[in-house]
Amino acid sequence: MKKPYLDSMPDANGFFGKFGGAFIPPQLEKPFQDINEAYDKLSKSFEFLDELKKIRKHYQGRPTPITYCKNLSDFIGGGQIYLKREDLNHTGAHKLNHCMAEALLAKYLGKKKLIAETGAGQHGVALATAAAYFGLECEIHMGEVDIAKEHPNVVRMQILGAKVVPATHGLKTLKEAVDSAFDAYLKDTDNQLFAIGSVVGPHPFPKMVRDFQSVVGIEAKEQFFEMTGKLPDMVTACVGGGSNAMGIFSAFIEDSVKLYSVEPAGKGSNIGEHSASLTYGSEGVMHGFNSIMLKDSEGNPAPVHSIGSGIDYPSVGPEHAYLNSIGRTSIGLCSDDEAVDAFYKLSQHEGIIPALESAHAVAFAMKYAKENPKESILVNLSGRGDKDIDYIVENYPIPLKDI
Repeated sequence: MKKPYLDSMPDANGFFGKFGGAFIPPQLEKPFQDINEAYDKLSKSFEFLDELKKIRKHYQGRPTPITYCKNLSDFIGGGQIYLKREDLNHTGAHKLNHCMAEALLAKYLGKKKLIAETGAGQHGVALATAAAYFGLECEIHMGEVDIAKEHPNVVRMQILGAKVVPATHGLKTLKEAVDSAFDAYLKDTDNQLFAIGSVVGPHPFPKMVRDFQSVVGIEAKEQFFEMTGKLPDMVTACVGGGSNAMGIFSAFIEDSVKLYSVEPAGKGSNIGEHSASLTYGSEGVMHGFNSIMLKDSEGNPAPVHSIGSGIDYPSVGPEHAYLNSIGRTSIGLCSDDEAVDAFYKLSQHEGIIPALESAHAVAFAMKYAKENPKESILVNLSGRGDKDIDYIVENYPIPLKDI
């Protein structure tokens, strides 16, 4: 019998077709092999899985619900929009789903410290939370630009006991934060675990983070069927690295459900004005994995932009590249202005303030609903917008509620 998709992808070397793998310096080969072997063992361990299940139920507050957006759907006058409410997960985003699991893995490996990158700060907050829970040290690398933009999350990380290290080179955003974290991890691979924050990086992280995030899709599929008696016509999520999208997509890959990856179109199609890797990129290796990436004229990672700090990354998870290459997923685009509009509309019509990253998926769902009035649309609302409200009100005037 044919293996289910999630059991057959990636292959033993971490490849999804030609994407993925582990392109790393020799000194990292043994640490990443140890992580892979430990994950293979723990992913089949009842003790590990049972502890994770209890943490998710009694600490994270899972399962998160699905909310039907009747007001927004009526306002649009098109398809019916539903939200998978990862904004109600503890710490306010989907990131804790894999951070608690990565911290548990670190304890098994005897590590004393968690180290990671963050863009919008949601991964940093989640990892700092996990470190506090398990009694581990925590160091978060964050671009200097994002530190200023996402100040509330920086304070949260520090309150939780994490050390926040600014990345001061290049564009001083997410890509540079990853560079900085890798450099710090290389200095002590024995005592630290680099807890990568998305379905990116060398094998086994794209697989491991997808598997830890698959709880989102498992819950959503069951909940939506219970609510409506059928599966959604379309599922959508924002994609930077792509952990929240792979989490919800994973349950629907083998079903006849349309899957849309929403990329940040930023403020234009020129290099440096967007972060739409799948739309404008080409094959290339960055941060230890082969995928689709945005490149400058010399073939190096291109400068990128998005109003959503968590999705301004010049590449995309290798599984997203693979699924798009075989036609299983489609691409949606959302500009900065469209994301802000969706941010306000969801807030004012439903009383739900979304993260700017998640607002990209909401904006695309609103456009799609207008064009497909008979369809049901499930959006992964990957995070809440507390972190973004200061930036938004300072730069985008609050509009009057639409009538």
